[in-house]
Amino acid sequence: MKIATFNINGIKARIDALPRWLDAANPDVVLLQEIKSIDENFPAELFEDRGYNVETHGQKSFNGVAILSKLPLEDVTRGLPGDESDDQARYIEATVMGEAQAIRLCGLYLPNGNPVPGPKYDYKLAWMERLRARAQTLLDEEMPFLMTGDYNIIPQAEDAKRPDAWRADALFRPESRTAYRRLLNLGLTEAFRARTHGPGHYSFWDYQAGAWNRDDGIRIDHFLLSPACADMLQDCQIDKSVRGDEKPSDHVPVWVELAA
Repeated sequence: MKIATFNINGIKARIDALPRWLDAANPDVVLLQEIKSIDENFPAELFEDRGYNVETHGQKSFNGVAILSKLPLEDVTRGLPGDESDDQARYIEATVMGEAQAIRLCGLYLPNGNPVPGPKYDYKLAWMERLRARAQTLLDEEMPFLMTGDYNIIPQAEDAKRPDAWRADALFRPESRTAYRRLLNLGLTEAFRARTHGPGHYSFWDYQAGAWNRDDGIRIDHFLLSPACADMLQDCQIDKSVRGDEKPSDHVPVWVELAA
């Protein structure tokens, strides 16, 4: 089963680029972030015509997550537990059935957190604690699961071309990285680093200052796998070339192949 994550930075802006990538990459499941659309306005038929089931958790002009799946989706839930007052559309879950194994899919768009300090950073850290609590609940239920999306976290210095430029940023602050490690330390596996080591691997390049042409990127789109899901891991790759296509997102797809 090929499962991808892709922050598309607006479905309207990526109305041609996203289907083009889907046709070329042919993933079974895609978890999208920043669709920037309310549910009613999401062009579901564009993807249903390609054989995908579509589930969205949208918000006007901001945020928004979605799941596209060629396999049936069951028990779809929207919103991260732990704060009923949180109305930002950043989280969606569903169960997908492979040939032999059901997997719980958790799609997330973690808050950016800038500027630091301030309420946006406080929200980021509180959101990460809620995510950790949700992961613990899923571990207790002993169902294979993965948490994937735009984490807005640079885990290590090697995950940035110029790490010193990010030292004070919410994406690379020690508190952010500590919260990320607390999540991993539950026993989760970061899929890309389980397969690939060393610097020079990025999933985001800013639109500004020629970042793409200078390969001035950061790696902030991750797959975290439960132990049972990690046992199924066959591959994890970053589709870097997509950033050079016409009208690209500032992120590129990341995908895993699971023996499920």
